[in-house]
Amino acid sequence: MNDLQTITLGGGCFWCTEAVFVKVRGVTDVESGYSNGRVERPSYEQVCTGQTGHNEVVKLTYDPADITLREILEIFFVIHDPTSLNRQGNDAGTQYRSGIYYSTAEQKQVADDMIRQMSQDKLFGTPIVTEVLPLANYWSAEAYHQDYFENNPNQGYCAFVVGPKVEKFRKTFAARVED
Repeated sequence: MNDLQTITLGGGCFWCTEAVFVKVRGVTDVESGYSNGRVERPSYEQVCTGQTGHNEVVKLTYDPADITLREILEIFFVIHDPTSLNRQGNDAGTQYRSGIYYSTAEQKQVADDMIRQMSQDKLFGTPIVTEVLPLANYWSAEAYHQDYFENNPNQGYCAFVVGPKVEKFRKTFAARVED
Protein backbone atom coordinates (compact mmCIF):
# COMPACT_ATOMS: atom_id res chain seq x y z
CA MET A 1 0.00 0.00 0.00
CA ASN A 2 1.28 3.46 -0.85
CA ASP A 3 1.60 6.14 1.75
CA LEU A 4 -1.14 8.74 1.78
CA GLN A 5 -0.24 12.14 0.37
CA THR A 6 -1.66 15.64 0.79
CA ILE A 7 -2.18 18.52 -1.60
CA THR A 8 -3.77 21.88 -0.80
CA LEU A 9 -5.99 23.62 -3.34
CA GLY A 10 -7.55 27.08 -3.52
CA GLY A 11 -10.50 27.19 -5.89
CA GLY A 12 -12.62 30.02 -4.54
CA CYS A 13 -14.89 29.51 -1.55
CA PHE A 14 -13.72 26.45 0.36
CA TRP A 15 -17.32 25.31 0.89
CA CYS A 16 -17.58 24.60 -2.86
CA THR A 17 -14.23 22.87 -3.20
CA GLU A 18 -14.71 20.77 -0.06
CA ALA A 19 -18.22 19.68 -1.10
CA VAL A 20 -16.83 18.20 -4.31
CA PHE A 21 -13.71 16.53 -2.97
CA VAL A 22 -15.47 14.75 -0.10
CA LYS A 23 -17.25 12.83 -2.89
CA VAL A 24 -14.08 11.82 -4.76
CA ARG A 25 -13.08 8.16 -4.57
CA GLY A 26 -9.46 7.97 -3.42
CA VAL A 27 -9.60 11.17 -1.38
CA THR A 28 -9.56 10.04 2.24
CA ASP A 29 -9.86 13.36 4.06
CA VAL A 30 -10.77 16.96 3.20
CA GLU A 31 -10.19 19.88 5.54
CA SER A 32 -11.12 23.50 4.88
CA GLY A 33 -8.50 26.02 5.91
CA TYR A 34 -6.39 29.03 5.06
CA SER A 35 -2.89 29.06 3.56
CA ASN A 36 -0.09 31.14 2.15
CA GLY A 37 -0.77 34.28 4.13
CA ARG A 38 1.21 36.40 6.56
CA VAL A 39 -0.78 36.06 9.81
CA GLU A 40 -0.35 33.11 12.17
CA ARG A 41 -3.60 31.30 13.06
CA PRO A 42 -5.96 33.61 11.15
CA SER A 43 -9.70 33.67 11.76
CA TYR A 44 -12.32 33.60 9.01
CA GLU A 45 -13.13 37.23 9.77
CA GLN A 46 -9.48 38.23 9.35
CA VAL A 47 -9.11 36.30 6.08
CA CYS A 48 -12.32 37.86 4.70
CA THR A 49 -10.77 41.34 4.98
CA GLY A 50 -8.20 40.34 2.37
CA GLN A 51 -5.49 41.81 4.58
CA THR A 52 -3.86 38.56 5.78
CA GLY A 53 -2.82 37.33 2.34
CA HIS A 54 -4.38 33.93 3.03
CA ASN A 55 -6.33 31.92 0.51
CA GLU A 56 -9.42 29.83 1.36
CA VAL A 57 -8.22 26.30 0.62
CA VAL A 58 -8.95 22.64 1.10
CA LYS A 59 -6.23 20.28 2.26
CA LEU A 60 -6.80 16.90 0.61
CA THR A 61 -5.38 13.64 1.84
CA TYR A 62 -5.43 11.02 -0.89
CA ASP A 63 -4.29 7.52 -1.65
CA PRO A 64 -2.09 7.60 -4.77
CA ALA A 65 -2.82 3.90 -5.29
CA ASP A 66 -6.47 4.85 -5.92
CA ILE A 67 -6.23 8.34 -7.46
CA THR A 68 -3.35 10.25 -8.98
CA LEU A 69 -2.56 13.88 -8.37
CA ARG A 70 -3.21 14.48 -12.06
CA GLU A 71 -6.77 13.10 -11.67
CA ILE A 72 -7.32 15.34 -8.63
CA LEU A 73 -6.12 18.36 -10.58
CA GLU A 74 -8.34 17.46 -13.54
CA ILE A 75 -11.33 17.66 -11.20
CA PHE A 76 -9.98 20.89 -9.67
CA PHE A 77 -9.67 22.59 -13.06
CA VAL A 78 -13.23 21.62 -14.04
CA ILE A 79 -14.97 22.78 -10.83
CA HIS A 80 -13.54 26.30 -10.71
CA ASP A 81 -12.39 29.02 -13.08
CA PRO A 82 -8.57 29.09 -13.15
CA THR A 83 -8.59 32.17 -15.40
CA SER A 84 -10.19 34.65 -12.99
CA LEU A 85 -7.69 36.51 -10.86
CA ASN A 86 -8.82 36.82 -7.22
CA ARG A 87 -12.42 35.85 -7.88
CA GLN A 88 -14.80 32.95 -8.38
CA GLY A 89 -18.27 34.02 -9.47
CA ASN A 90 -19.52 36.67 -7.07
CA ASP A 91 -16.79 35.91 -4.53
CA ALA A 92 -14.06 38.50 -5.03
CA GLY A 93 -10.80 39.08 -3.17
CA THR A 94 -7.34 37.57 -2.86
CA GLN A 95 -8.74 34.92 -0.50
CA TYR A 96 -10.59 33.39 -3.50
CA ARG A 97 -7.58 33.08 -5.83
CA SER A 98 -6.84 29.91 -7.75
CA GLY A 99 -3.91 28.10 -6.22
CA ILE A 100 -2.13 24.78 -5.92
CA TYR A 101 0.01 24.54 -2.79
CA TYR A 102 2.38 21.60 -2.96
CA SER A 103 4.50 19.79 -0.41
CA THR A 104 6.80 17.86 -2.77
CA ALA A 105 8.81 18.63 -5.90
CA GLU A 106 6.86 15.91 -7.72
CA GLN A 107 3.54 17.65 -6.96
CA LYS A 108 4.93 20.94 -8.28
CA GLN A 109 6.06 19.19 -11.47
CA VAL A 110 2.63 17.61 -12.08
CA ALA A 111 0.87 20.96 -11.52
CA ASP A 112 3.32 22.91 -13.71
CA ASP A 113 3.10 20.31 -16.50
CA MET A 114 -0.72 20.34 -16.47
CA ILE A 115 -0.92 24.14 -16.56
CA ARG A 116 1.65 24.30 -19.34
CA GLN A 117 -0.27 21.74 -21.42
CA MET A 118 -3.67 23.36 -20.83
CA SER A 119 -2.17 26.73 -21.76
CA GLN A 120 -0.63 25.35 -24.95
CA ASP A 121 -3.96 23.73 -25.85
CA LYS A 122 -5.76 27.03 -25.06
CA LEU A 123 -8.21 24.94 -23.07
CA PHE A 124 -9.81 27.93 -21.36
CA GLY A 125 -9.47 30.57 -24.07
CA THR A 126 -7.84 33.01 -21.64
CA PRO A 127 -4.63 32.70 -19.58
CA ILE A 128 -4.59 30.46 -16.52
CA VAL A 129 -3.77 32.48 -13.39
CA THR A 130 -3.51 29.57 -10.92
CA GLU A 131 -0.53 30.10 -8.65
CA VAL A 132 1.66 27.07 -7.90
CA LEU A 133 3.56 27.60 -4.66
CA PRO A 134 4.90 25.61 -1.73
CA LEU A 135 2.33 25.25 1.04
CA ALA A 136 3.00 27.87 3.71
CA ASN A 137 1.36 29.01 6.93
CA TYR A 138 -1.61 26.61 6.75
CA TRP A 139 -4.28 26.92 9.41
CA SER A 140 -7.46 24.85 9.72
CA ALA A 141 -10.71 26.80 9.33
CA GLU A 142 -13.14 27.01 12.20
CA ALA A 143 -15.24 23.91 12.98
CA TYR A 144 -18.44 25.39 11.53
CA HIS A 145 -16.76 25.61 8.09
CA GLN A 146 -15.93 21.89 8.00
CA ASP A 147 -18.49 19.82 6.05
CA TYR A 148 -20.45 23.04 5.53
CA PHE A 149 -22.42 21.92 2.47
CA GLU A 150 -23.28 18.57 4.02
CA ASN A 151 -24.50 20.30 7.20
CA ASN A 152 -26.29 23.20 5.44
CA PRO A 153 -27.56 21.96 2.05
CA ASN A 154 -30.58 24.29 2.03
CA GLN A 155 -28.68 27.45 2.95
CA GLY A 156 -28.95 29.91 0.03
CA TYR A 157 -25.30 29.93 -1.06
CA CYS A 158 -25.14 26.15 -0.79
CA ALA A 159 -28.33 25.60 -2.78
CA PHE A 160 -27.49 28.02 -5.60
CA VAL A 161 -23.67 27.95 -5.81
CA VAL A 162 -22.26 24.85 -4.10
CA GLY A 163 -24.95 22.40 -5.21
CA PRO A 164 -24.50 23.05 -8.95
CA LYS A 165 -20.71 22.56 -8.64
CA VAL A 166 -21.27 19.21 -6.93
CA GLU A 167 -23.68 18.19 -9.70
CA LYS A 168 -21.21 19.26 -12.39
CA PHE A 169 -18.58 17.06 -10.73
CA ARG A 170 -21.01 14.12 -10.51
CA LYS A 171 -21.86 14.36 -14.21
CA THR A 172 -18.34 15.02 -15.50
CA PHE A 173 -16.52 12.52 -13.29
CA ALA A 174 -19.17 9.86 -12.62
CA ALA A 175 -16.55 7.11 -12.37
CA ARG A 176 -14.80 9.01 -9.55
CA VAL A 177 -17.90 9.65 -7.38
CA GLU A 178 -17.93 7.95 -4.01
CA ASP A 179 -21.17 8.12 -2.04
